[in-house]
Amino acid sequence: MRSERNKKVDAFLKHEKRWNDELAELREIAVTTNLTEDFKWMHPCYTLDGKNLFLIHGFKEYCAVLFMKGAIMKDPKKLLIQQTANVQAGRQLRFTSLAEIKKQKATIKAYMKDAIALEEAGLEVPVVKAKDFVIPKEIEKKLKEFSGVWPAFKKLTPGRQRAYAHHFGSAKQEKTMDSRIEKAIPAIMAGKGLLD
Repeated sequence: MRSERNKKVDAFLKHEKRWNDELAELREIAVTTNLTEDFKWMHPCYTLDGKNLFLIHGFKEYCAVLFMKGAIMKDPKKLLIQQTANVQAGRQLRFTSLAEIKKQKATIKAYMKDAIALEEAGLEVPVVKAKDFVIPKEIEKKLKEFSGVWPAFKKLTPGRQRAYAHHFGSAKQEKTMDSRIEKAIPAIMAGKGLLD
């Protein structure tokens, strides 16, 4: 049995330029799972009883299937990739060509089936609590250079503070960090996170 196709995904694929063929092929594999095809975060998302299992998306260098509980999935071929060091649960299967996806079709299906089995079993990814997070002194100093920004920053949730600190601190040059901080000031003052 196949999943019912979502019209929003049809529209998304119609306008996708860079990875159109690859994402369409990943969709063809995904609809064989009998999951509900949805459209969330501007990407095709596949759900079971309202729970997000995986989505397909494209980036500059690759397209991917992102498994929401990838950290606890079986990964016999060691293909799952942790997108960044801060991602605890999600893992990606990455592809750079249509031929690569077609070649790995059986593997992709197996990983999708594993994601379904984890959800049906009710398994959850154990969340590692962050230790007390200390804002690097250099970032604190720069935020204090702008009137009212440091107090507003301290009112943000710890997760939002960490996200901003990582974003600012990952800049390779000081002028890039300064630019990132200046661009973020309106959101910080409004109590918003980096991705809000």
